[in-house]
Amino acid sequence: MASPQAKCKNCNGFSPADQFRLHYKFKMVVCPACFSGRTAELKKKSEEKVEIIKPVGWDKEDEYLDKLSRMKEQEPKTVKFSKVPGTNQINCTCLKCKFSFKYDPFRKMPRTCPYCNGEIPKLDTFHLL
Repeated sequence: MASPQAKCKNCNGFSPADQFRLHYKFKMVVCPACFSGRTAELKKKSEEKVEIIKPVGWDKEDEYLDKLSRMKEQEPKTVKFSKVPGTNQINCTCLKCKFSFKYDPFRKMPRTCPYCNGEIPKLDTFHLL
């Protein structure tokens, strides 16, 4: 015998009643699709499909420049290293918080940024040593 169908209050969909679970964010019992986050993903995809209205005179060059600027924003930023005179240490600037601190490449200390606990990228160039 199949379990009765119940209506989800979050997505208004129907699902077997024995598969509903309590979700910590919604603070209510939801269907398996809402519990796993599939419903939220579908909502985001449907919102993304709405095309942005482009201004009059928009052409291929503008499209190319727009794409280029989006790609440039996604590029990983480079870390700035500079040698501290008279020591083996290097001044390093964090990518996340822009905090400047001294880094010892031989002992690899500190392992993370002292301010935000952000990752320190590997030093590729040894011309600073």
